[in-house]
Amino acid sequence: MLRTSFGAVLLAGTFLAFQGPASAGVEAARALIPHRAVYELKLKDVSDRSGIEGMFGRMVYEFTGSPCAGFTTSFRFVTKIDTGEEMRVTDQQTTTFENPGARQFRFDTKSFTDEKLDKQVAGEASNAENGIKVDLAKPDHRQVDLTPAQFPTEHMLQVIDNARAGKRFFEARIFDGSENGDQSLLASTVIGAPQTPRQDDPDAKSAGDFAGKQYWPVTIAYYNEEAKADAVPVYRMSFKLYDNGITRDLTMDYGDFVLSGTLAKLEVLEKAPETCR
Repeated sequence: MLRTSFGAVLLAGTFLAFQGPASAGVEAARALIPHRAVYELKLKDVSDRSGIEGMFGRMVYEFTGSPCAGFTTSFRFVTKIDTGEEMRVTDQQTTTFENPGARQFRFDTKSFTDEKLDKQVAGEASNAENGIKVDLAKPDHRQVDLTPAQFPTEHMLQVIDNARAGKRFFEARIFDGSENGDQSLLASTVIGAPQTPRQDDPDAKSAGDFAGKQYWPVTIAYYNEEAKADAVPVYRMSFKLYDNGITRDLTMDYGDFVLSGTLAKLEVLEKAPETCR
């Protein structure tokens, strides 16, 4: 299954802000803008051992909600893969809900190949005494106790918080419900100095009102939770990040192949009413 994490990017997903009162996290999250982004995907690099001769696709990412009511993230990630012998279509559909103040996270991912359901992983995670508790509903009912970890929007806020502070590198543990929904990932994040888009940057134009705004170049490498010091990342993502949570110019490195994602369309959505008490 192809992985995206916004949310672990973009998708998506602040440890520093959420260490204090809940109101601090609410204030930090107010900067995030509800939006729908469409990315055109194409094969950037591929190894001989991948068995892939060509690949292209599209990803649609939608982020809605508010800090008080919680955030819903939905994305659909469709690729067409040419193996030289056949053309295969993969379709990953993910919906998550995250309540930062209550530290609750729900997830549901369906993975299809040629319109046939291969796998569904669904459940919810919440704070526990010594970490987080995961209640899985699919593919089977079971409960998993994990060490403390951030959820995706928390992590996104931490990236922005560190970028504003000029901190160029940090590590975190993330739970986003991916794979089998029963383990977290270690994420190493590198943040570049803020940059202003060039006038001839075609991808910036798709960002609409944000085309001329400063952004940070960000690279996040994700490792299995038991990874050794010299381990190879499960995958790596690079993107340009605005301080409102919008991303563009994606690169997704899965080891045997690399995909690039160009922002084709961006729609800013209406903010949900604040319901904080």
